[in-house]
Amino acid sequence: MFIQTEQTPNPATLKFIPGEVVMAQGTANFETAEEAACSPLARHLFAIDGVKGVFFGYDFITITSDGRDWAELKPVILGTIMEHFTAGEPVMDDGATPAPVVEGGAEEDDEIVQQIKELLDTRVRPAVARDGGDIIYHAFKDGVVYLHMQGACSGCPSSTATLKYGIQNLLKHYIPEVESVEAI
Repeated sequence: MFIQTEQTPNPATLKFIPGEVVMAQGTANFETAEEAACSPLARHLFAIDGVKGVFFGYDFITITSDGRDWAELKPVILGTIMEHFTAGEPVMDDGATPAPVVEGGAEEDDEIVQQIKELLDTRVRPAVARDGGDIIYHAFKDGVVYLHMQGACSGCPSSTATLKYGIQNLLKHYIPEVESVEAI
């Protein structure tokens, strides 16, 4: 098994690509070892001293460090991922799903919200996934779109620019009701 790695715009994160499907549907974001209880792979990764966050995408794993040198962490993480997939262990425990980010309630049928979600799903999420992260819709209220940033996007120095100059401009261009975008 050959696992590729890619740098992300966030210097605290590194993207690992095992060449296999990690999450067939959705994503999983773990910010603590306790949150990782439902995932054997995330539990193994959090056991590595220096791992501060684990994010699973469709075909990648993004690891956030506590600031340690990647030259020290990378070989241990690569070994852990390789052992996990070689052993054929599941990424998530049977029947387990990570805690979802709660999306807005009564507005679900609103046409504007549907347009926002469609643009996020078709234009934004694929681009953000290439950088090792995900952006989840949370709410739309008083012209403001609230988004939850995960993986490499969470805490990334360029995330503000991504939100304001990328996502906000895109949404405002297609949906005049959108005035701004904020991270939650």
